[in-house]
Amino acid sequence: MFFTTKAEYGVRLLIELGRQPGNQPVSLKAIADAENLPLAYLERIVALLRKADLVQSTRGAHGGYQLARPAHDIAMNEVVLALEGSLAPMECFVEEDSDGRVLCSHHDDSGRGCATKLLWTRVQANVLKTLADTTLAELVEFQTRQPVAPVREPAPTTV
Repeated sequence: MFFTTKAEYGVRLLIELGRQPGNQPVSLKAIADAENLPLAYLERIVALLRKADLVQSTRGAHGGYQLARPAHDIAMNEVVLALEGSLAPMECFVEEDSDGRVLCSHHDDSGRGCATKLLWTRVQANVLKTLADTTLAELVEFQTRQPVAPVREPAPTTV
C-alpha cells in the first residue's frame, strides 16, 4: 500500500502547524520554505484539510493557517482519509463508505468470494487502526525530540 505525496506533505504541514507556540497562524509560504515543499501543491492540500475541519485560516497581516483543534484530538486516520480518500490495499477493492472501508470488486468468483480478501481486509484494518491510534501530538512530540542537524559551512576554497 502506497500513500501519495498528498498524505506525506499534508502530515508534514500539520506537524509544522502543531509546532507553533500558542497555535499561532502561520503562512503556507513559511511552511513551504521550512519543509522545502511546493507552495502551489500545499495550497491544494490545505484546501482538503480545511474541508475536513482539520485546519482553519485567518486573514490579514498576521494571518495564515492553524489547527482547527488541539493536536492530541487529531488522529492520523482522519488526516490520511481526508487527503487520500479510501485506503484500499489492492486495486480490486472499492470504497464502501466514507470511513475508508473497502469491498472486493471481484464479481465472477463462482459465489466463493475472493480467496485473498481476508488477507487484504486485515492489512487495511491494521493500517487504519495504526493511523487511528496515532495522534498529531505524538508526531509533533517526536519531531521536537529529534536533534537538529548543524548547518554546515562550505569548505574554504584554495586557489
